[in-house]
Amino acid sequence: MASSSTGHDDHALARVPAAARYHWFSVATQRFGQLSTLASFLIGATLGFGMTFWKAVLAITLGAVVLEVMTVFTGMIGQREGLSTSVLARWTGFGAGGASLIGLAIAISAIGWFGIQNAVSADGLVDLVGGLPAWGWSLVCGVVITAIVVYGVGSMAWAAYVTVPAFLAMAGWSIAVELSKHDLGALTHASPAGPPLSLLEGTMIVAGGFIVGAVITPDMSRFNRTSGDVVKQTVVGISVGEYGIGLIGVLLALALRTNDVIAIVTSTSGFLGTLIIVAATIKVNDWNLYAASLGVVNFVDQTFGKRVGRGPVTVVIGLLGTVLGAVGVLDSFTGFLNLLGVLFPPIAGIMITEYFVARVWRRDLDDSRAAGTLPERAPVWVPASLVVWLIAALIGEYVDWGLPSINSVVVAMVLYALAARLGLVRGFGASRTFREAPLAARAPALPERSA
Repeated sequence: MASSSTGHDDHALARVPAAARYHWFSVATQRFGQLSTLASFLIGATLGFGMTFWKAVLAITLGAVVLEVMTVFTGMIGQREGLSTSVLARWTGFGAGGASLIGLAIAISAIGWFGIQNAVSADGLVDLVGGLPAWGWSLVCGVVITAIVVYGVGSMAWAAYVTVPAFLAMAGWSIAVELSKHDLGALTHASPAGPPLSLLEGTMIVAGGFIVGAVITPDMSRFNRTSGDVVKQTVVGISVGEYGIGLIGVLLALALRTNDVIAIVTSTSGFLGTLIIVAATIKVNDWNLYAASLGVVNFVDQTFGKRVGRGPVTVVIGLLGTVLGAVGVLDSFTGFLNLLGVLFPPIAGIMITEYFVARVWRRDLDDSRAAGTLPERAPVWVPASLVVWLIAALIGEYVDWGLPSINSVVVAMVLYALAARLGLVRGFGASRTFREAPLAARAPALPERSA
């Protein structure tokens, strides 16, 4: 694929060839890095503040199962086709126009959370280190992460190899110090300190915390070599991440009688707390920026017919998100960003149903995969999918019964399958795909890690 000036476009608009795929451990480390974060502590602490230990275990179990099922199926599609979420959507129910909207939604959401998380980390660094104002630390964090993401998945893997063990070791030591002051047996039978949470509410908190990550799994899983690798990395990432980090958060909340355990963890010592914040930010926020860059590249390609390099796009949107977060502009848009999150679960439901059940455009993908290229054409719009998407999103937003994110996914799957059965899933218009010659691409240098 034509590369940008950075030379690390990571096949943003093409299939990832076999030579550019990584050992499952490399991808799993990054997946685990997305899940074993301070946010996971916060989710666990929220559960522990309103639930008993064993009830929280059940909530985490149910939420993890939901996430694993969705992530495995979307991940397998990405691995098989070697395509990012926004590109894959052209032939999995949405057409070129719908895919451009998905790319834009992913980009806006990811840029927003990238900037907000930078700003949150900056506030912590001000308290622990000082030296710079919050906006200064926000700029530092943003520039560092942008530099990592510009050089692609290879660079991000190396960052994960450093930050994931560092985060786990440092946070683990800090947590062990706190929990050593309490009887763990007593904690497992302790009553929560806060307002009670139902099992349904707890499960919703767990599943909702990573639902967008499940939808954009193809961005990462396209670098896997086999479907089995997708399953392994999902089980390791979600099971260990949700259980390991989440249950520690539960115990801390029960022990300290508060849900503000992050402040306690990060303040164990100034220097250690600083490293925990930096490690946690880098290993989750780099994928926010990476997903945003892929979404923008696809949006520009489909909307304006222009091919732009992922590297330069990363620099532009990384700096934009950093500056907006540093000056506090994004704080006013958290409600809008949360609203965007409602749009994502139905996308996964439609893509999974189209690819594995309806298969309206499956032959196009199968035929072109053998040649290592993309299908020559994609439908511009698929009206039935847009209607299903809207209905499912509205149900997820306004129906209180059950888990909103799961409700929207199930409704999207059922309605799309029914529409396909009735012959209503049809493409309108034809968008010609820019087809490049297959590459014998070389992956960036990465150490082979054994399981």
